[in-house]
Amino acid sequence: MGNARSGALSKEILEELKTNTRFSEEELCRWYESFQRQCPDGRISRGEFEKIYGTFFPNSDPRAPPRHVFRSFDTNDDGTLDFREYIIALHLTSSGKTHLKLEWAFSLFDVDRNGEVSKSEVLEII
Repeated sequence: MGNARSGALSKEILEELKTNTRFSEEELCRWYESFQRQCPDGRISRGEFEKIYGTFFPNSDPRAPPRHVFRSFDTNDDGTLDFREYIIALHLTSSGKTHLKLEWAFSLFDVDRNGEVSKSEVLEII
């Protein structure tokens, strides 16, 4: 993810995020510093994500929606969000292009990741 010795954001990840998001290098570096302070191991677990989600949506079900949102952003399916996944999620939900938001919405509803959305998956999300 970053340089393990210095805690710095890797040049490869930085360039990828600059290319694929609206964030500048300076913004990404600030986000990374904040992320590292909050997640010193460089990852957000599903439980931690559920707590964060609950602060933004205090009246929602504390487990089901954040579990599905987390799953849709955990693109490598390792049960955590790294900085790259976190920034892509932030970008998509705040300012991403419409087609990317639609792709994300589809992935949110495609619970079993088979490329199709069934009635039962829609009902599960809703």
